[in-house]
Amino acid sequence: MTTVIAPRVHDIGGFEVRRAVPSIQARSVGPFVFVDHMGPAVFEPGTGIDVRPHPHIGLATVTYLWSGTIRHRDTLGSLQDITTGDVNWMTAGRGIAHSERTPDTLRAGSHPLHGMQTWVALPRSVEEAAPAFHHHPSATIPQQRRDGAWLRVVAGRGYGEESPVAVFADTLYVAIDLAPGAELAIDDSHRERALYVLEGQAQLDGADLPEKHLVLLDEGGRPRLRALTPVKAMLLGGEPLDGPRHLWWNFVSSSKERIEQAKEDWVAGRFGHVPGDDEFIPLPER
Repeated sequence: MTTVIAPRVHDIGGFEVRRAVPSIQARSVGPFVFVDHMGPAVFEPGTGIDVRPHPHIGLATVTYLWSGTIRHRDTLGSLQDITTGDVNWMTAGRGIAHSERTPDTLRAGSHPLHGMQTWVALPRSVEEAAPAFHHHPSATIPQQRRDGAWLRVVAGRGYGEESPVAVFADTLYVAIDLAPGAELAIDDSHRERALYVLEGQAQLDGADLPEKHLVLLDEGGRPRLRALTPVKAMLLGGEPLDGPRHLWWNFVSSSKERIEQAKEDWVAGRFGHVPGDDEFIPLPER
């Protein structure tokens, strides 16, 4: 391993979100330009997450949960609950807006939430693609169970499996659960790789890994991940970006001018309306 990244931690009313990418050490890992770890948390009755409608361009959002439920709505008219093990892949392309909330039915009692949300920058040739939303139930995601390891190939390819999630560039995105004492060689089929330990005590080639940190891995090689306690981790990376990207608020683009246009479009209401959700997040004043 080369670099360990301590995420920036944001407390949103008792719910912690840790952002590992972008950071000083890594502006991207493969096509991933944004890596958030949500929770783990248990919400009290009457509470939940309420991310009001907000816009995106030039990227795809990927949501994967270890526990809990999030209700997705977008300007295409999509209405989808994502639950444990499912994959939500939303292609923003030339522009989409969406909201993410806890369903009302869950708010009647306490309920958990734990997962990762990432942004994948689209290749420059498809940055202005038509927006789209695809949901993949957990049963459709390739899985392997062996020697105390449980792998799910969330997107892209890894460990000889390929996810049904349609990607735009060579992608590595694998959810890992290890039982205590289990070991796993890290897949070496992609140029850029990183490992995020969500939970548990683990070692990589005998060196202790800090929990809730991102580890950038050297190119090539198959370091061994070992669990000292039950471990949850995400392996991510893939093909390097085809050029630098600009990030501002929820917008990603190879062009600064395109981001300025997106700001104007959001203020003018040109992203459209999210059916069933009449709120919105104003453009930040920065």
